[in-house]
Amino acid sequence: MKRPRIVILGAGFAGFQAARTLSRTYGDAVEVVLVNPTDFAVYLPLLPEVAAGIVDPRHISVSITATLPGVRLVLGTVTGLDPKTATVEYIDPEARPGTLGYDRLIVAVGSVTKVLPIEGATRHSHGFKGIPEALYLRDHMIRQVELAAVADDPAERAARLTFVVVGAGYSGTEVAAAGQLLTRALIRRNPLLRGERARWLLLQLGDHVLPEMRPRMRATAERVLTRRGVEVRLGTSINRAASEGVTLTDGEFVGARTVVWTTGVRPDPVVDGFGLPTAAGGRVAVDEYMAVRDHPGIYAAGDVAAVPDLTRPGQITPMTGQHATRQGKVVARNVAASLGLHGRARPYRHRNLGFVVDLGGWKAAADPLGVPLSGVLAKAVTRGYHLWSIPANRPRILTDWVLDAVLPRLSVQLGLVRSGAVPLDTADPELPYDHSPASVTTL
Repeated sequence: MKRPRIVILGAGFAGFQAARTLSRTYGDAVEVVLVNPTDFAVYLPLLPEVAAGIVDPRHISVSITATLPGVRLVLGTVTGLDPKTATVEYIDPEARPGTLGYDRLIVAVGSVTKVLPIEGATRHSHGFKGIPEALYLRDHMIRQVELAAVADDPAERAARLTFVVVGAGYSGTEVAAAGQLLTRALIRRNPLLRGERARWLLLQLGDHVLPEMRPRMRATAERVLTRRGVEVRLGTSINRAASEGVTLTDGEFVGARTVVWTTGVRPDPVVDGFGLPTAAGGRVAVDEYMAVRDHPGIYAAGDVAAVPDLTRPGQITPMTGQHATRQGKVVARNVAASLGLHGRARPYRHRNLGFVVDLGGWKAAADPLGVPLSGVLAKAVTRGYHLWSIPANRPRILTDWVLDAVLPRLSVQLGLVRSGAVPLDTADPELPYDHSPASVTTL
């Protein structure tokens, strides 16, 4: 008999976990097909360490074919869905169209950077959603320090040594923490910059850094950053971005050549054309079993899905890596149950076991099982969690950390990514992006 085909759209946290659960547990009974623009999944929580030159980008790239041998990988970017004919349309890396039929479908295309209507933001800022952006930011920081060293104009030198991060959530806080340490090391090694220091601004329109986390962790992160000289500006964002700098919401102009945009994410806009019901924020409306309402055989999980949060009645689960990973496992079992391969479907219910945030160097903040930790112990918990969570390349990542601890960090540019290849608005359907979900790293 022909095995039922389960098609999964996207290899972010939710899609990858759904594919792994289905192939490992029910692989003999179903055909699992994963549609993704690349042959790898990215472990996003370690992107700041890639930008800081600590971890090799290949080591956070998880090979789909190597780790999911029972899954058929289709390289392509999804362009359409027809629920009536149960088919998915996609374009492969060489722009050739293709069509896939399915018996069950899991939509897990994730999210893209949320861009606010701020003058000049998309042109003069860069997002932080994937490896291209992380590699570009690393090259860009090194380049700005080198150009500052030979600048005759003091104002130009100051602007090149000024780095602005917009958004003090998980990504923004870690980027500022790791980037500040990198630029400080670069300046120390450059004899032409003796006596100079990099200026880092972390802007947050809300009242706290790391608003997703508990007050004690927020205080730890803010204290560590402030002691290092990072200017944490609460209640502040930007009104305008230009090539020479940014104008803040309080009217201050800051000369800068680097603006990193980490203000949040929104569902991948490709789902707007799927004809599926949506909830607030454009996420696909699903029930507690992650089944799309009024569309039998179609499920959604991760950042793109508005999954009811049963621990907080009336609310939906936040767009975090923790929820996406666990939703991927649950939706896989529910799909199997719908095919008669696994008992009954069960609702998604999960409580946070804690958060971890890496603050660079030997600093971190964590609260496993609600126990607040900071300093070296929190760092050990944070890195231990990452090693446990990533599905491949653990020895390589551990080696990167050891080498970074005992050897000077390499500061040469790679020149792999041009600025035009990493625009802020990664929602552009013409660009070959892997729209994986952004994540808050949680336990």
